[in-house]
Amino acid sequence: MNPIRSVILWSFGLIFFGIFSTIAILLTYIIPLRILDPFIQASLKLLFKVMFIKVKVKGKIDFDSSKTYLLMSNHVSLFDVPLLKAYIPIYFKGVEAHHQFKWPFYGWLVTRMGTIPIERHNIYASMRSIKKATKQIKQGTSIAILPEGTRTLTGKIQPFKKMPFMLAKKAGVDIIPIGLSGLFKLKPKGSWHITPSTITIRFGEAIKSGIVNDLSMEELRDKVFESIKGLVTEP
Repeated sequence: MNPIRSVILWSFGLIFFGIFSTIAILLTYIIPLRILDPFIQASLKLLFKVMFIKVKVKGKIDFDSSKTYLLMSNHVSLFDVPLLKAYIPIYFKGVEAHHQFKWPFYGWLVTRMGTIPIERHNIYASMRSIKKATKQIKQGTSIAILPEGTRTLTGKIQPFKKMPFMLAKKAGVDIIPIGLSGLFKLKPKGSWHITPSTITIRFGEAIKSGIVNDLSMEELRDKVFESIKGLVTEP
């Protein structure tokens, strides 16, 4: 670990993100989110370059602009959500832990972007969040959710929570499994050290809505778990 390098990279990243998020927040008041989305994607891609983080995209999904999707990936690092927003080539909203909405700049930005907060330890609040996400999908907006619910401490994929698959069953849309690799080496949970490295976002084969509807919630959870596990190239 190189603490000086980490301090420099954090400084680059935080300065860039502070400027970008301030501009983006202001723009949300005058530009519709769907129109603003390409600017946000391009800016987040630049964030990774500013921090000397290489990103590879593998797998190809022919997203249908007339359809909505439920996007699911493993949860490794603080960089997961910016990575997904930068490289998923469609407009979507996310579901994130409610405490993150209190963070300076980041919390303000995700609030303005319409991200849905979820309280993992409050079943009633979680149900309200799932209903909001279902409503968004029914209205034509894709949703991204990380079914582990919290970042891994070991680099290995953790068991998936039940709530995301309750959402999947209610929404009845195609699920796109996504595997994120290299992020645990980049910055594991509990450490502030950053090790510049190559990270990979790999898109898996869509799990069609017919299969989503036919499987039980538990069967669907297992299927998505195996799909994402097969896309991840680290332990």
